[in-house]
Amino acid sequence: MARNKNPEETVQLILDVAYRLFMKKGYEYTSIQDIIDNLGGLSKGAIYHHFKSKEDILIAVIERMTAQSNQLLANVRDRSDLNGKEKLKTIFKKSISRPVQEEIFATAPNFHNNSKLLVGLLQDTMEEATPNYILPIIEEGIKDGSIQTNYPKQLAELIMLAANVWMNPMIFEDTQEESYCKFMVFQQMMKGFGLDIVDKEMLERLQELTSIYQEKR
Repeated sequence: MARNKNPEETVQLILDVAYRLFMKKGYEYTSIQDIIDNLGGLSKGAIYHHFKSKEDILIAVIERMTAQSNQLLANVRDRSDLNGKEKLKTIFKKSISRPVQEEIFATAPNFHNNSKLLVGLLQDTMEEATPNYILPIIEEGIKDGSIQTNYPKQLAELIMLAANVWMNPMIFEDTQEESYCKFMVFQQMMKGFGLDIVDKEMLERLQELTSIYQEKR
């Protein structure tokens, strides 16, 4: 295969291959040579023309994984037809309903073998998604009266850590029963804050995604 004349296509090919290998083998067990061997003829020079290291490739993979999710958060945050509480519920429903979630869970990434991917997820959750999307929604909810809390920042962090990390079966390798129990506790916790934002349809969807992950392991 000749070197791709379109730099953007070359970058996307490298990221596609790297993503599949990171998910299958783990970041630590994937070498630059492994990536090269799956690029259909592109050379090591083609990789280093766009990325200085394997870690730079990982960063780009994580950014691509989170970009779509963050765009969804931004779209809901900026809506003018919903109050703060309604926006939180809409975000949860839309996030778990996206078809790409099935692809992610079906690929069965094991974060125990992907410590750098786990760190990337935590950084995006705490440094990007929480302060830029969830916190403004909670602050809006306080103003419009739909959310009651004196600690908006801490509540935003708690919700995101519980949803993205604690309830993530790819991190804790929970069974379907264990995942269901976590979902129920999360639902009860949200109700305790006056946020009845997790309904039966969402719980069923979360169970479905967990089942997809368990089947592909």
